[in-house]
Parts: sequence; C-alpha cells; structure tokens
Amino acid sequence: PTPPQQVSLVTVLSRLRGWASWYGPGFHGNRSASGEVYNQNALTAAHRSLPFGTQVRVTNLNNGVSVVVRINDRGPFVRGRIIDLSAAAARMLGMMGSGVAPVSVEVLGRQQTVTIDEGS
Repeated sequence: PTPPQQVSLVTVLSRLRGWASWYGPGFHGNRSASGEVYNQNALTAAHRSLPFGTQVRVTNLNNGVSVVVRINDRGPFVRGRIIDLSAAAARMLGMMGSGVAPVSVEVLGRQQTVTIDEGS
C-alpha cells in the first residue's frame, strides 16, 4: 500500500505580464515604503498597488526561471514596468546584466496543505 502524502497547494489569484527591473545598492539599508529596512539580498519587490506582504511568483520569460518574492515597497515608477525586484531576486532570474526582462507575475493566495490517499 502507498502511504498518504501531504502536498502544498497555492492558488494563483491573478496574472500580469510586463517588464521587470531591479534595484539594489543605492537603496540598501534605507526604509522601504512599508517601513521595513530594504535589504537587496532578500527576495522582495516593489509594486505600485499590491498590498505589502503579498507573495508573487515572477517568471523571466526569456529563460523560464521563476522566483517567489514578497512585496514590501512601492514602484516601479518607470513607464512600462510592472515590478521592481531586489538584487537577489534579479540575480536568481538571470537579469542582472540586462537590468530589465519580460516577466509573468502571478499573485499567490494562501498556501494549503492537502493529504492525498491513493489507497492500497
């Protein structure tokens, strides 16, 4: 018999497509719009309107690499861009050199754990 397995599920509440940029050294250690101290080495991002604390999955459409980041700041304030990533997130997505990349942004809901019992 196969023992029951627990699986984590996350609902995607909405999807956006557009351009991402990143910010880092000049802002590191300063307060973000949420009041949190900005850490360029954390997996965080700035968005114009999503609530602080929202988790989003950002996928670089050039290479298919994804990372989950937490919204803790406001921006970007450059036309045509939908999210500003921390340096750490940009590094993981492979966009440090280019500075910008086309991305898909998925707004994630609460994580749920379910048990799958395939029986014997």
